[in-house]
Amino acid sequence: MNEETTIDDSLQAIALLDSVYCLLRERLALACSKDGKLDEALLSEHQLLCYEFAFAAAELRSLRQLVEQADESSKFGPLMAQVCAGETVPETMRRLRAIASGLGCGGDVAGMLADPILADLAGGVSPQVLAKAGAMICEGGDAFKAITTNEDVDLAREMFGRFAKECVEPLAEQIHREDLTIPDELLDQMRELGVFGLSIPEKFGGTAPNEGENTQTMIAVTEALSEASLGAGGSLITRPEILSRAILAGGTEEQKREWLPKIASGEKLVAISITEPDFGSDAASLNLKGTKVDGGWLLNGAKTWCTFAGKADVLMVVTRTGNEPGFKGLSILLVEKPRVDGHAIDYVQDGGGRMIGKAIPTIGYRGMHSFDMSYEDFFVPDSHVLGGEAGLGRGFYFTMNGMTGGRIQTAARASGVMLAAIAAAICYTNDRAIFGKPLSQHQLIQCKIASITARFMASRVLAYSVAKQMDEGGGQMEASLAKLFACRSAEIVTREALQIHGGMGYAEECVVSRLFVDARVLSIFEGAEEALALRVIARGILAQHLKTLGE
Repeated sequence: MNEETTIDDSLQAIALLDSVYCLLRERLALACSKDGKLDEALLSEHQLLCYEFAFAAAELRSLRQLVEQADESSKFGPLMAQVCAGETVPETMRRLRAIASGLGCGGDVAGMLADPILADLAGGVSPQVLAKAGAMICEGGDAFKAITTNEDVDLAREMFGRFAKECVEPLAEQIHREDLTIPDELLDQMRELGVFGLSIPEKFGGTAPNEGENTQTMIAVTEALSEASLGAGGSLITRPEILSRAILAGGTEEQKREWLPKIASGEKLVAISITEPDFGSDAASLNLKGTKVDGGWLLNGAKTWCTFAGKADVLMVVTRTGNEPGFKGLSILLVEKPRVDGHAIDYVQDGGGRMIGKAIPTIGYRGMHSFDMSYEDFFVPDSHVLGGEAGLGRGFYFTMNGMTGGRIQTAARASGVMLAAIAAAICYTNDRAIFGKPLSQHQLIQCKIASITARFMASRVLAYSVAKQMDEGGGQMEASLAKLFACRSAEIVTREALQIHGGMGYAEECVVSRLFVDARVLSIFEGAEEALALRVIARGILAQHLKTLGE
């Protein structure tokens, strides 16, 4: 790519790639369907193509958002859009060629990709452009963090940024290195700030509007807290986010009045219990059994990766309450328990029911602890079935309503981690001298800084644009797109930030070592990358295309 590449050039390139993407969407939808409907066997046969297709969709969406929002009046915005285009277009072209080859239409696509504008961008960003951008970022300090949304969102970002810097960040390293549980004093401060009620309407004690949502504020708060600590900051919001959205979607009016104010105030801390040892992301095969007894249900079976189960007062447990196969037999039970500090749970009810939990040792994401859980005749009253009798068998659908919020919130967590990693890399390169000059003046380091910053900026603008869609009543599938792209980006960004630190980056005393291991979990939880790409994004896009064709 030459230095004369403009915003208009990038937009033209995106339009050309979109035309190829649309062609391949049609071909892939036909390849994965029978009689106008997606076919499971054919989808399975084309898993790799669907996986690449999902990533191509995410890359194109994020690039378009960044380029369209680039401020022509400043040097920084257009330059970073240019860097992002030069970084993204070659990879997206590779994916599109691979899909076309797999579908037997490589020749058709090759001609479409031969346009001179794409040919220019296909060569990537020139070292001169990358170095110029990297030098500008290093000289600007925190300038790369700037983003303008609206007054309320900007105020929330500023306020929680100060809180995170003053209260969360000083504890982050100790919590990580000593594998501590988040201290009560920090939880109390977060209660006072209202972080647990960001998606709960004001009429139920939260801070969200009674009509509509304020997802962008949740994004801003999550970013700020995650920049200080993923495990002890931003992730605290995820669990109440998922449960509150599930209750709003399927709870009875009495359950909304009972649970939402307590969640919003932090009186009831929340954990989510979906995954099982043998099934992972295969929710349709979950088999933790709920057996109907007089006045309620007895739980028997096991769960795993139940994050924050020790401190939580209530677990959102997805349970098989019916004999129907797949999703239809699943319900949500709200399981109450006493709070536990430490790494083990052993709670026996008065009637003899028992809940046992043990924290899983992990390489990162410490502070909340994820537990293996088991239930032995553990009693849950009928009043704690989400949606009451009408909610039986609808647990999967309520969970998906909750997970949409959790996924866009996870994209924001990834942004926060990337913010911290890039800031640390800039600080280190400005302070560290090698071969007679600061690292920030070496071309290779400048190129690395530019590349990771462009990826972060693309992830971030995508998250905010999807949040706006969600506030307007849409964005369900797009939330998964944002998570897919941002979480993969966080791995790349933290890897490069650690590498820039050299040997120091591998030392536990260096913050980027924590950011690196924390980032690795982002592509796994709230929907593993592979399941998200195949079963949510690709499936959703292809199904919608087939539906449109049939109308």
